Parts: sequence; structure tokens; C-alpha cells
Amino acid sequence: MPRPLVWILLVGVAGLAYVLGAKAGKKRFREISGIARDVWNDPAVTKVRDRAYRRIESTAKRVAKKI
Repeated sequence: MPRPLVWILLVGVAGLAYVLGAKAGKKRFREISGIARDVWNDPAVTKVRDRAYRRIESTAKRVAKKI
């Protein structure tokens, strides 16, 4: 796996472990998921996400033509 992907996966697993192991439990989960939702819906993140989806789609089409 490429290094950035490894870091993203590591942070995700660490966050999940923290939430599942936290004494605050549900309240902390709601707080973290609210922050994650806000980041996901941020206009700048949406723009980058859409650009990435378009690039993936165009690359997949090129690869499909070569197969």
C-alpha cells in the first residue's frame, strides 16, 4: 500500500479503537462523528473529493479500454 494510504488507515483504526474503548462511549462517538461529518461536507473537501472521483473514473475507463 502507498504510504499515505497506510497513514489514513492507521488513523482510522486508532480513532475507531479510541471511540470503542472510551469511557464516554456514545457521547464521544457522536462528537467525533459530527466533526467527521462536518469535514466530509466542507466545500473544499467536497471539491477535492469530486475531482478525485472524476480522475478515478477517467483512469478506470482508460484501463478498461486497454484490457
